[in-house]
Amino acid sequence: MRLRAHRFRGTEGAEIAEAALVMPVVFIFLLGIIWFGRAFNIYCTITQAAQQGALVAARPVCATCAGPAGAWNGTFPNDTAVVTAVTAVMQASSLDTSKIIGVPPSLGCSTNRSIQICREVALNSPTIPLPACNLTTPTNYQVCGATVSFRYPFQFYLPFTSLNLSQVVMNAQAQSRMEN
Repeated sequence: MRLRAHRFRGTEGAEIAEAALVMPVVFIFLLGIIWFGRAFNIYCTITQAAQQGALVAARPVCATCAGPAGAWNGTFPNDTAVVTAVTAVMQASSLDTSKIIGVPPSLGCSTNRSIQICREVALNSPTIPLPACNLTTPTNYQVCGATVSFRYPFQFYLPFTSLNLSQVVMNAQAQSRMEN
């Protein structure tokens, strides 16, 4: 019996030592899952916010109002309404809208609170910058619409890794077809 007890005496703290080595790695792995999940949540939120802004920018306020002959009917919301739609989605997910970063300016686009709003642009045109649509007599192949774009920063907090305190700027851009 004494011989058996003496044989196992050297392994008493092995489990504790192994746990002390493995637990920090598991903890950093779990932190990585949490922070990358948060980054994905923010990306989905800002993309949804841009989509809602594009929908507001492309839909007329009054669809039954008569416009000039051959023109698109109705009037479209102003930039403040588009920014309100974007910020409402972001605030619903507790994102700080003051951190929104603007995108480089494009011809014919307006910027309100760092959110770029392009209206009456040909969405299916491969040229850059986006050409303006002919709203009075749109051609059959021309898809007119609105785009909304902005950027949002995200900072990782992953101690003991190269990603700790590194900042990633995520782009959000959406487009929506104008309806008449």
